[in-house]
Amino acid sequence: MGQSVSRDDFIWTLTDQPHMSRREAISKKYPQIKKLFGVDPSLKYVVTSMVLFQVFMCWLLQDADWTLILLQTYFCGGIINHALTLAIHDISHNTAFGNEHPLKNRFFGILANLPISVPVSVSFKKYHVEHHRYLGEDGLDTDVPTELEAKLFTSTFRKFLWLAFQPFFYAFRPLIIYKKAPTDMEILNAIVQFSFDFAIYYFFGIKSLLYLFIGTLLSMGLHPSAGHFIAEHYAFKEDQETFSYYGLWNYCTFNVGYHVEHHDFPYIPGRDLPKVRQIAPEFYENLYQHQSMTKILTDFVFDPSMGPYARLKRKPRASQQFYGNYQLWQYADAFLHYIGFYRSADLNNNSKKGPTTTTTTTHKMKSMCSIVAALVLIIAVCDAFSPDRLIPLVDFPSRSEYDYARSRFLPVKERRGALDGFEDMSGFLRQIDGIQKPRFG
Repeated sequence: MGQSVSRDDFIWTLTDQPHMSRREAISKKYPQIKKLFGVDPSLKYVVTSMVLFQVFMCWLLQDADWTLILLQTYFCGGIINHALTLAIHDISHNTAFGNEHPLKNRFFGILANLPISVPVSVSFKKYHVEHHRYLGEDGLDTDVPTELEAKLFTSTFRKFLWLAFQPFFYAFRPLIIYKKAPTDMEILNAIVQFSFDFAIYYFFGIKSLLYLFIGTLLSMGLHPSAGHFIAEHYAFKEDQETFSYYGLWNYCTFNVGYHVEHHDFPYIPGRDLPKVRQIAPEFYENLYQHQSMTKILTDFVFDPSMGPYARLKRKPRASQQFYGNYQLWQYADAFLHYIGFYRSADLNNNSKKGPTTTTTTTHKMKSMCSIVAALVLIIAVCDAFSPDRLIPLVDFPSRSEYDYARSRFLPVKERRGALDGFEDMSGFLRQIDGIQKPRFG
């Protein structure tokens, strides 16, 4: 349906990406640009407020009509959740706490991830490094569509579907193009995320959980916020690889529209990217720039020269690496070594090929076992102080307390019958009352 895409291949180039040379030229001419490097002090407060606001919205919408929930999902929750994905993008460059505190940045990224409903923060960081270092390189930059996507979505209607299902392609494409071993931090990200999802469902219900989840899906597909996916690197002009947008939507997206400036200086926080253009305007004013996020999406769908093939691509300069650093394991290993859990450890084994010796594997197993033991201890402590304990610590001497206990601990489907049958259980209740209470402590 609709016009067919005129392209049948990517735009292959032999030139290096322009960002490194422009960075050197700007830094040489305007050395004050380096003062913008570093931390955005407001980022952690803004992101935390957004997370809390989404939790408040979950409470507010738990009993709302489905029509209102869907409207709020698109016009409110979707905008905030997409903004949080771009906050995660900023945090992946260590702009929340600085390069000297990488672990704090990873943990804060996990916090920003919570309303998004699916664990993305740590995985995004893992692949985003290659996007900057190997921009457009085949098999290394997972932002470039696969050959299957480019061949399949070749008409107006198919491109519309491709945009609608963009979150799925964006999430699973790295697993096809560039397989990497999952890291300990990714596992932690998933545990925290699914625990938060369960908490939202438990306290507020399915409507609140779907408000978050559907908001993420909609905001990454047919939504103005998602325009930056197309705006950043799709070749609306063939001799230009990266594009910027300077409109009002940047206020909702942590200035992700300043994308040329971002690739020139990845360690400048999004808040300060407009200052780059103010300091060095002659380097940017002659570049093609987008005027509307919505128009970007419509142009992509209806322009026959646009499609998944409309990307500059290069031959790879490096090989893929399956193993990365086991970040959480390294910290646990160092801690256990410090307290004398074992005497020797290969703490300097940071090879990208991963642990290669039996000793290192043993240490990793010990470290992970200690983490599991700590989690079990935390669960036990929480259970001990929870009003809805799984196992009561004391008996229930009176009938009222017994009624309460039965109503709390029986499954919902069994409560009605069990409570209605108390009149026939007098002998059993007398037995309960006669049992000596256990003593604790």
